[in-house]
Formats: sequence, structure tokens, C-alpha cells
Amino acid sequence: MSQPTTETVTIDDEAMQALSQGQHDAPFSVLGPHKSKRGFVVRTFQPKCSKVEFIDASGQAKPMARHGDSDLFVIELGDEPGAYQLQVDQQLQHDPYRFASAIGELDYHLFGEGTHQQLYKILGSHLTTIDGVDGVHFGVWAPNAKRVSVVGEFNQWDGRVHCMRKNDSTGIWDIFIPHLDNITLYKYEIIGQAGEVLPLKNDPFASYFEQAPGNASIVFNSRFIWSDDHYLSQREKREPTTSPIAIYEVHAGSWQLNDNGQPLSYRELAQTLVNYVKDNGFTHVELLPITEHPFSGSWGYQPIGLFAPTSRFGSPDDFRYFVDQCHANDIGVIIDWVPAHFPTDEHGLGMFDGTHLFEHADPRQGFHQDWETLIFNYGRREVANYLFSNAVYWIKEFHLDGLRVDAVASMLYLDYSREEGQWIPNEHGGRENLEAIAFLKRMNELVHLEGGITLAEESTSFPGVSHPTYSDGLGFTFKWNMGWMHDSLDYIAKDPAYRKYHQNNLTFGLMYAFSENFLLPISHDEVVYGKGALLSKMPGDQWQQFANLRAFFAYMYLYPGKKLMFMGCEIAQSAEWAHEGSVHWNLLENSDNKSVQSLVKDLNNLYKNEASLHEGDCHAEGFEWIDCDDSEHSVISFYRRVPGTSNSTIVICNFTPIPRHNYLVGVNEPGEYIELLNTDAKCYGGSGVGNLGRTQSVPQTCQNREHSLSLSLPPLSVIALQLHKAT
Repeated sequence: MSQPTTETVTIDDEAMQALSQGQHDAPFSVLGPHKSKRGFVVRTFQPKCSKVEFIDASGQAKPMARHGDSDLFVIELGDEPGAYQLQVDQQLQHDPYRFASAIGELDYHLFGEGTHQQLYKILGSHLTTIDGVDGVHFGVWAPNAKRVSVVGEFNQWDGRVHCMRKNDSTGIWDIFIPHLDNITLYKYEIIGQAGEVLPLKNDPFASYFEQAPGNASIVFNSRFIWSDDHYLSQREKREPTTSPIAIYEVHAGSWQLNDNGQPLSYRELAQTLVNYVKDNGFTHVELLPITEHPFSGSWGYQPIGLFAPTSRFGSPDDFRYFVDQCHANDIGVIIDWVPAHFPTDEHGLGMFDGTHLFEHADPRQGFHQDWETLIFNYGRREVANYLFSNAVYWIKEFHLDGLRVDAVASMLYLDYSREEGQWIPNEHGGRENLEAIAFLKRMNELVHLEGGITLAEESTSFPGVSHPTYSDGLGFTFKWNMGWMHDSLDYIAKDPAYRKYHQNNLTFGLMYAFSENFLLPISHDEVVYGKGALLSKMPGDQWQQFANLRAFFAYMYLYPGKKLMFMGCEIAQSAEWAHEGSVHWNLLENSDNKSVQSLVKDLNNLYKNEASLHEGDCHAEGFEWIDCDDSEHSVISFYRRVPGTSNSTIVICNFTPIPRHNYLVGVNEPGEYIELLNTDAKCYGGSGVGNLGRTQSVPQTCQNREHSLSLSLPPLSVIALQLHKAT
């Protein structure tokens, strides 16, 4: 729709100079159609152009006059110009300055109060049609800029050509540029208040990015058709805390390389990775951050395009295809999400409009010394809105099942990794970041409303991380159990002869195991930066190392809490993870490594299929010690059960290389017990010590129970048994 202004507008020398230099802060006030003393005037700025003609709605051409020796062309009209076009030299085009803003008043209002949950639909770049004209609408928040322009090859990267319109109440700039199409490269040229031209900026809401050596944003219109309605409807019926969750954590760039030594694409991963995850029994795949990032060595943890799956592996629709294929195989998809910090690259969010817009100005609040990155200003409603809409975007637009939120501890505490004098207390004089806490609570509420789950990588004793917000918790679905991880790895790394002195490492975790909804993480952080591969942490000779690892995995799967395992651990990789390489798949030619993989597959299936092993993961009634005091033999035994029922599984762990025969374990019910698992079975590379698959209880009091089992405990092993009930 042609939108002439209602006031007469004239061009003085100062305004003309500002236009010519790209310094005019309100180009829509002079360009396009406007009323004049004699009717209407149309102005267009066309640098490096020799001739411009005005083409009215009937197709009649009229020459436009050059204003002096400038690049401004003008025509006076008696009637309102209507849906005119411009003939610029030999190119026919619609005038961007005749179109009204595509952003509505409600959008401005919601953004102003920080509650626009789908902000990504009005900001960023979007293919659209206005008044029957196809093009791209651009919107960006830069309240302190003097001028913002869209630049690209379509205007020779000239910031004077497509200067945007500013909404003064919100600081949002927008423009509709006709004729542009999908996969158009662009950036924003921004002039600060002092007249300085800033480094070209990426679009904070871009959904697609150019790969190195370029870094432009790319217009992308999704044409993907989803086929996961059944999966999503089934997901709605699941209660995450009582459902089996066994996550396979993956760095997409180094899971597997193709024949050319390159990482697999999203579409290739949709076949090979999805089949592998399904075959090995995992319920979910979790990807290290796939949001666009400039430095591969950051593994994605320094994102610069929070709305864009990295184009290293394909387009946004290619990533949608990956998610869709996961869902077709009943596999959930979680991504690492990084709202804690962002890099200082000049084309990113830092000093976006010439001011500290997204980050705190004071480095004591706005700069991470550990990572040399910037910290979001969570207390600024527009910044919080940016992150809220991003969280919703991934669940809603990419059908993701959840977000694992990175570095939560760094968000919660103002003094995180800071010395005295390097941080600013909150309004009450405390160390808690009250603005970040409020942000996390609302973010969790929004993700849950969309049907997603959230997982917190939080390493402190901050209370109520996975408690609901209505009871003053942070509202995460799950919290990583870092205490269990550290205690368990410390224990299993010790020589078995000394483990009896460290029984507390196995038992202390049950003091707090149900204070949160916990997930047990064996993540990438445990197999990199000199920590060694998981197998290398195990003591003893080669046989003992593999036996220890098998026992550790079984202990993890049978212990209360959801599960996460980083790629390569499931095949007992012996070398640290290297992000430029690949999982050492050749190890599967070795029977020991193949046996560990077989065990992990069986553990996943046992965990999924046996309700007593997952329904009580987050409930105290799902666990009962049988004996936690036999430190002399480094043996522990416990029940896992479905809360409120008699459905249970018995777990006995022997963490020494000594087989123990006729070992008594008290049980609640008499009868025949079936062996569900034995990590020392020969099929897993063990010695084959066991109980012939079943054993009968005896009426002998043990561990305050009237019945007991006389068992053979294999060396460095875990066994699981279940009462056989006649059907």
C-alpha cells in the first residue's frame, strides 16, 4: 500500500547531505511518496544511476528529475501516486519507501513489555508479500543507532540505499525490500549516535549463515513439511520424571567422518546416527550446541547466531529433516543451549548499536574472565525477550524435545569465578544474580508450555533447581548430578584394594539423590582436556579395566536418575575426544570393545523395559538400601522399585576383583529370583562367574530381612535380579 505522509516535506541542503552520506536518521520522512503544496511528490535515492523513471499503476512512464547534482531523483504529481514502480536505468523495481511497516502495534506493545514469545516472526528477515509484491521484510532492534541499513550484493553493500524506518517507542528498525528472494546474503550497517560507522553486523535473528571465510546472514524461508504428528501426540502423554531417558551426547562434527574425511551432513546424520542411536537403545540424542558459531574449537559454546542451526552441516530444513527422522524412530532430540554468554566477535551482538545493548556495560557484570566472552543483561526486558523467544523458537519451529542449558552456575552467581572487588552485589547485598534467576524461571515456564523439557548443567548446591517455579524453584525438568559423577569417577578410578576406604563415595549421593530430579552425566567434559578417556581412568590390567568399565556402566544405569553418555564411551574408546577427529570406530574390531557396546545396548533396553529401573528415578520410594555398609568387601546392594508397588529389582555391586561365593543378600520376599543382568557374563567378555541365571531364596535372616539369597558375586561386576512371579 502506498503510504504518502500527510505533511508537506521539503529537502534542505542539510537533509540532502545527510541522505548522500547515509547519515539521515529518518529516511522514510523524505523518501517515497509525500504530500506537497501542488499535490504529491515522490523521491528516491539512487546512487550511481543515470536515469530514473516513475511508472504509474497503469504503466505510464514519467521521467524523474535529479535534485541538483545529487543522487536524489524527484517527481511532482497532481494525484496520489498509488502502486507505482521505478525504472532505474534498465531495471524495473518497486520503491521500498512506499510500503508501510509490516510490524503491528500489538507486536510493538508486546516487545515493549518484554513478552513477545514469537519475536522471531517480526524481527530478522522473512519472505513475505505486501500489496501483491514479493520481497523480504527486515526488522532489527537497535534503539541507540542513528541509522540502520540492510546491505548486500543487491545494493553493492551500500548502506545509503536501504536505510530503515525506526519506531521510536521500541527502537525497532524495519524495511520491506521488494524483489529479494530466498538465500539472499545480507548484513546490517549501523551508524552510532556519534556518527561512527560500526563493523557490519549479523542479524541477531538470522536463521541461516554463510560459512567461512564469509559470515553474512542469509534469508531463509522454510519449506519443510513435518511428519511427526504421532510422535508429538505421544510425547504429550509422557511424564518425563517417570519415563526412561537415556541420552546419547554427540558432537555433530566429530561423531563420524565421510570417505573424504569431512563431518557428516544433517541428512547423513539422519540416517547413520539415527540408526545407531536406535540400534543401541538410547531414547534421546543430545547435540553439543549446533547454533551458529564462528570458532569450531569452541564446540559451539560461543554462539553468534542463536536462531540458526550451523550451516556447517546443511540448511535449517536439513536440520529439521534430522529431527523429523529422529522422531520417526521414537528418538527425542535435545540441544545444548547457551544463554550464559556470547563471543566478542565484531560482527556479533557485542556493542551492537554502538552501545552495550545486549551485554552489561560494567565488565564486573558483563564480561566472563574465564571464557573472555560477554554476558547477557538479563534484567533488560528486550534482552530477556530475545532469549525467551529463542528458547520457544527451538521447541516450536524445530520440534525439539528439550534444551540442556549450559553453565547455569555462571548465571546464578554474580561472583562466579571472580575475586573480591571484581563483582557487584545484588540490591540486597548478596551474590545471587536475581535478574538471571527471574529469567531462568520464566524461560523454563515457556519451554514447558510448548511441551519441551529443560536440563540444567548446574554444579553448585543452589536450592530447587528442578523444583517448580510456583514453589520458588528455578523450574528445570532435570538437573545434572555433578556430585554423583565426581564421586563415582573418583571411586572407580581407585585401586580396588583401597576402595573399602572410600565406600562413602558410593553411599553419600543417596543422601540427596531425590532432592532434585537428577540426570547422571558422563559427558564430553569428562573425556577431554587431559582428563583421559573413560577406559583410561580404570585401574588394573586390560581385563580389569574393561571389567571395571562394565561394572561402572551397570552401576550408573541401575542407580536412580536419568542417564547421559558421551559418544565413544559406549565402545570403550581409549583415547581422549578430539573435536577435529571422529569416534574410533575401528575399535569395534576388538572383542572387548564390542562387548562393552553390547552391554550398553542391553543396559539401555533393560532400563527402558523394566519399570522399576526408571519410574522411581526421581522419587525416594523408588530406592531402598539392602546393605551399604559392607565396605570391607566393597559390596553394595539395593532395591529399585516402582513407587507404591511391589514391582522391584535387586542390584548387587562387587567392586573388587575377588569373586565372592555364598554371599548372603537379604530380600523382602521368598521365592525364585531370576538374573536379569551379569556384567561378568562371557558374552560381555567376563569370566562367566554367576548364578546359573536363577537362585532360590532361603529362610535365613540377613540385613534385617527374614529371607536371603546365597549368591556368587563375580569379580568387578554388577548383577541384577528379580523375583520370578508365576503368571
